[in-house]
Amino acid sequence: MAALTAGMSTPEHRTYRRLLALLTLLVAAWTLVWAVVTPAFRSPDEQNHVNSVLRVAYGGGWPPPGEARFAPVIEQAVEEAAYPADLPGRYAHRESARQFVDVTPVPREERARIDAASALPAAGAEIDQMTQHPPAYYALGAAVLRVTGLHDARWDQAMLALRLLDVVLFAATIPFAAAAALRLTGSRSVALLAAPLPLLVPQVGHIMGSVNNDVLVVLACAVATYLTARVVTGDLRWRTAAVLGAVLGVGLLAKVMVAFAVPMVVAAYLLAPGAEWRTKVTRCAAAMLAALVVGGWWWVRNVLTMGVVQPAGRARDLTQLAQVPDDEAVPLTVGRIAQSFFGQLGWLEVRLDGGFVVLGSAVLAAASIVALASPGYRRATGALLLLPTTLAAGVAYNALDYHAETGVLVALQGRYVFGGLAAFAVVLAVAAWTLLRRSRRRSAAAVPLTTAVAVVVATAGVWWGFRTMYRGPGEGVREAFDRWLAWSPLEGWQLSVLVGVSAVVAVAAVAGAVRWAVVARGPDARPGP
Repeated sequence: MAALTAGMSTPEHRTYRRLLALLTLLVAAWTLVWAVVTPAFRSPDEQNHVNSVLRVAYGGGWPPPGEARFAPVIEQAVEEAAYPADLPGRYAHRESARQFVDVTPVPREERARIDAASALPAAGAEIDQMTQHPPAYYALGAAVLRVTGLHDARWDQAMLALRLLDVVLFAATIPFAAAAALRLTGSRSVALLAAPLPLLVPQVGHIMGSVNNDVLVVLACAVATYLTARVVTGDLRWRTAAVLGAVLGVGLLAKVMVAFAVPMVVAAYLLAPGAEWRTKVTRCAAAMLAALVVGGWWWVRNVLTMGVVQPAGRARDLTQLAQVPDDEAVPLTVGRIAQSFFGQLGWLEVRLDGGFVVLGSAVLAAASIVALASPGYRRATGALLLLPTTLAAGVAYNALDYHAETGVLVALQGRYVFGGLAAFAVVLAVAAWTLLRRSRRRSAAAVPLTTAVAVVVATAGVWWGFRTMYRGPGEGVREAFDRWLAWSPLEGWQLSVLVGVSAVVAVAAVAGAVRWAVVARGPDARPGP
């Protein structure tokens, strides 16, 4: 710890803190742009998430799985948002389907407003399956709408407020990823390399800028990743175990996916250096007990009362799904998870070019191998990589098990692996530290380069999303911008200010990274792990 706390009041430390704040703000601004670019209800299950928030906000409670229904205002909002209608960037054009670019948007002032009569479920409406999850995210969203007074605003204004909530929660993950990288390497430059890495994945901005309960999973797993980095480097205090378990428990009150962080935590305790096995086991048990008490009890209750960990909120309609031959199931599973991790917008109908998906997958795999092979970081890297690995394996197993029963593949969404984003960022940063030969000078110089590349890729990703969602065949950019403005809950000047401020933040982040390269320049020391 002395190495990490030395020079806390030096110009280098102050510059580090300012740049980390700028990079966090940069990620927030990028996610916010995605939040205003993505058309309403154009991410998986977004109408369900908004519906459940409104039900909680108006005292409708948390019905048993399969009994929650859509509210009239959500049904009207979905119609006003022109869903379903094919986006212009859809992977295959359907002549018979309604096209999003052909629909005339409802004027902002004429869009439906939320009130007590329209926010609660209507008899006979479609099922909202979100009550298969715990209500923590929805209670938080309901509190935001109540505090801001937007619980009785237009539906598009309320939805934007919930998207902004997700933007804030996701931005909060960045300091934890940086702190984990700093904990492992002792290098502030490496920590700053980890911070902007989410900008390289368009799907992250698209999903984290939409209304969904995945964001609490991502935040809980990011905090757990940082605490795991502490544990695997020797922090075996009772307090750390209690906080780590509580973080997992809070995450489990959002979604069961947080349970896949348990192998990472267990491995960290077992691999921690400098302690007896009894100490490791008791601290690990304390963390698991805290997780159970805070949030794990929900899933134990499900098993005891319903016989399953997560009940089905709504029966799947298999008639619309294609049968998949057995010999194609595994490669399709892997391919779909990778595709929807890097870029598959909307309800998975707009696909990023496969070449970028292959490149991104290769970079992650190569970085993982480098970090695992790096002396001094093998234990930590192995523990952290368990989180994204078990998440991906869990998604694949669930899909293949269902395929064995029905012949169809379902629930293959890369966003379920986003809980491992912080772990991936740390592993990539450790790999960079290794390739840079643990050089202080080279690592400092890499910070502005990495930041600039992240800004360019982030901008390109947003531009790709914008074109695929608003630019019709044969149209120019002007028509696409006019369509975006017409559909947006914001006025034109508000959108201009938002984009302008985001651009200023990007420039400031790059400039701050350049300054860091100057301030952090020092002897080309290569400290050990």
